[in-house]
Amino acid sequence: FILQYMSGFGNEHVSEDPRCPGALPEGQNNPQVCPYGLYAEQLSGSAFTCPRPTNKRSWLYRILPSVCHKPFKPLEEGHLTHNWDEVEPDPNQLRWKPFEIPKAPQNKLDFVSGMHTLCGSGEPRGRNGIAVHIFVCNTSMLNRCLYNSDGDFLIVPQQGKLLITTEFGKMLVEPSEICVIQQGMRFNVEVFGETRGYILEVYGAHFELPDLGPIGANGLANPRDFLVPVAWYEDRQVPGGYTVISKYQGKLFAAQQDFSPFNVVAWHGNYTPYKYHLEKFMVINSVAFDHADPSIFTVLTAKSTRPGVAIADFVIFPPRWGVANNTFRPPYYHRNCMSEFMGLIKGHYEAKEEGFQPGGASLHSMMTPHGPDADCFEKASKAKLEPERVAEGTMAFMFESSLSLAVTKWGLQTSNCLDKNYYKCWEPLKRHFNP
Repeated sequence: FILQYMSGFGNEHVSEDPRCPGALPEGQNNPQVCPYGLYAEQLSGSAFTCPRPTNKRSWLYRILPSVCHKPFKPLEEGHLTHNWDEVEPDPNQLRWKPFEIPKAPQNKLDFVSGMHTLCGSGEPRGRNGIAVHIFVCNTSMLNRCLYNSDGDFLIVPQQGKLLITTEFGKMLVEPSEICVIQQGMRFNVEVFGETRGYILEVYGAHFELPDLGPIGANGLANPRDFLVPVAWYEDRQVPGGYTVISKYQGKLFAAQQDFSPFNVVAWHGNYTPYKYHLEKFMVINSVAFDHADPSIFTVLTAKSTRPGVAIADFVIFPPRWGVANNTFRPPYYHRNCMSEFMGLIKGHYEAKEEGFQPGGASLHSMMTPHGPDADCFEKASKAKLEPERVAEGTMAFMFESSLSLAVTKWGLQTSNCLDKNYYKCWEPLKRHFNP
């Protein structure tokens, strides 16, 4: 099986498995009898009455409909939570060492059992909020799939590749790529060894490309670089039971059925999973002096109801040229009305060359000051200002949110990865004041 994709962001796509030509009904969505004796099923990602630009739905033509399952029963959710009151609020600058991946024979974890909630805000029932999860796993999901009733998952693998089977087809997602599995879409994750990454979950809004304004028609993440899987089905009976896991109101529930849920022979619509390679991002930057704000690095945004204010932005800091004259080039010292969660996929982040490591993270909460460490400040203040490559071999990212994020007990205590000495990186900053 060769992985194939269709390109475009939010497009109306049409796909059928080549083993069943003509599986898509012609000229209508819901014929009295579908080709090949398939069932028609609509998956709605927006209210029926949303304006056309935001209306999202796909029609799936499947061997059996999704409704054929035994009742859902509670499933132990491990370290997955949306309880933001487990521990007292902590406004400090927080940094985590790389999250440990357990060794397989002693502790087998797949994508679902390996999800750990680090921080978040809001509430899935009210359909407003986000959660940041870390996943660490060492084994593939076997006869198990997951779907999220609460919102969308933006998945950022950091170590190890993910082979993701969805109802729409298969995607291979490697470090430096991301994928989005939207609300309600069933998916299974195969891994090939020790695997780790980050998840941004958004309740109540879908990701979209940011508006470009004065930048014009082109730049940042280009729509044609987003890839959507092509239809692929398996007609597989599972007498021992196939487990369908639903994340619903922050809890996990499992239902059994005796067939594979990836039985969609054909589909059409604009509500799909998709992936994107971060190296295809067209970087915009200052070519005279000073910094443009980091919003110029936004790949995807989930908008709130307030114009210009995001529930969540996904922002990257890719390799680029730095040419600004008479300018302190690393990120500036900053206090922000937004929350900034950062992760590192590979390399060394320019403002924190020590301590901030691939597979680790940092959180600079609302109005908590942050910025370059003392080493970075001294070096950049004395550097000869020539054109230079910035972040070569590096890929750092940020989940930025207008919500105030609470950290979980796992994040502050159980994970045992919190760097208690993070604040010390600013202690050597010296006074240079000379009146």
